Amino acid sequence: MEKLYYSTPYVKQFEGTVQRCSEGKNGQFEVVLDKTAFYPEGGGQPSDMGTLVEANVLSVHEKGGEIVHYTDRPLKEGQAVTGILDWDRRYRNMQLHSGEHILSGLVNRKYGYDNVGFHMGSEEVTVDFNGVLSEEQLREIELEANQVVYDNVPVHVTYPDAEALHKLEYRSKKELNGQVRIVEIPGGDVCACCGTHVERTGEIGIIKTTGMINYKGGVRISMLCGKDALLDYERRLQQIRSISHLLSAKPDSLAEAVERLKKDSERKDGLLMQVYQQLFSAKTAAFPASDQPLLVVEQNLMPVQLRQLCTMLYEQGKGSVVAVCSEGDGKWQYAIGSSCMDMRKASKWLNQRLNGRGGGSSLMAQGTWSASKQEILETFKQIKGGECEWN
Repeated sequence: MEKLYYSTPYVKQFEGTVQRCSEGKNGQFEVVLDKTAFYPEGGGQPSDMGTLVEANVLSVHEKGGEIVHYTDRPLKEGQAVTGILDWDRRYRNMQLHSGEHILSGLVNRKYGYDNVGFHMGSEEVTVDFNGVLSEEQLREIELEANQVVYDNVPVHVTYPDAEALHKLEYRSKKELNGQVRIVEIPGGDVCACCGTHVERTGEIGIIKTTGMINYKGGVRISMLCGKDALLDYERRLQQIRSISHLLSAKPDSLAEAVERLKKDSERKDGLLMQVYQQLFSAKTAAFPASDQPLLVVEQNLMPVQLRQLCTMLYEQGKGSVVAVCSEGDGKWQYAIGSSCMDMRKASKWLNQRLNGRGGGSSLMAQGTWSASKQEILETFKQIKGGECEWN
C-alpha cells in the first residue's frame, strides 16, 4: 500500500482502489485500499477521519501490515474511490505533534529527561517526562520552544541507512528494527517518529503549556498548539472578562480583588461561626440532661453546623446518643454522636434502615438518610428503646 500521508502529507483528497472490504464489529466495515492518505492511529497520534465516496471513515488502524479503514458502510472490491480527509482534524494533529516534538526535544537536551508518555486528546496534549521540572524551568522551555516556531525552520523527514543511523543522536521511546523514520527540527529535536508533521515550524503558530502535575516520579505537562491554543486563549479571556465584571475590577487587578473577597468571606465566616456558637449554646441549654437518645431537627444547617450542635449536645449530656439532622434536596443530612456508644456501629445500623450513606469515628458519624421524617423518628426510637424529640 502506498502511504500518501508520508510521501505527500498535505494531500487532502486522493483517488484509490478498494482491494478488500469485510464486515467487522459493531456494524462497521474494514476497507483496505491500494493507497491511502488516511493516517492510522499510532505513536500517540489519533487516526484521520473523513470519507471514501459515500462511506464515512470512522477510524484507521494498522492491522497485520495493512492500513485498515473502518467505515459505516461497505464498499465493493475493485471499486475506484475518492478519499477526502477531515483536513481540520489532520492539520490540528500535525500542529500538535510538531509542537510536542519541539517541547520534548528541548526538555531532553536541557535536562536529560525522556518523554515516556504522549497522548493527543480532543481537549489537550499531555506529555509525560521521567524527571521533575520547576514552573520556572517549564516557562523557559516554553519560551525557547516558541522561538523555534518564530524561526520558521523546515521540518526534515529522513530515512537514514543503518550506518548513518548508528552515528545519529536521536530520541526514541523503544528499540527499533528495520527502516527508521527520523524527524528533525533544527534547534528543537531529532526523534524517531511515525507521525505526521508540518513542513515548517511557523505553521505551529504557538506552543502553550497549560498545566503541569507530578506524575509517577516525573511530571505530566499539558499543552496546546496552533488554533487550539488560540481558542483556549479566547475561552480564558472571556472568563477573565466575566470575572472582571462580577468583581468590578480591572483584568490586571483580579488577583488583588479575589484576595480582598477571600478575606471578607473569612471575616464573615468567623462572625457567622460566633453567632451559631451563641445560638447552639442557647439551644443546648434548653434541653434537660438525659440518658435517653435525643433526635433534633433543625432547618438549613450545613454539615459543619450539624457537627457543631451535635457535639455540644452529647458532650453536655443531653442524650446517650444525639442525632441532629436537616432536610435538603430530598435527603436528610445528619450528624450522630455519643460519649458512651460506638457511632460507627450506630450509623451503620441506621444507614441500613434509612437508606443512608456515611460514617465516621467512634464518637461521631455523619452522612445522609433517604427516608421520611416519620421513618427516621420510628427507627431512632429503637435505639435502646428511648424516646426521641423533634424540635
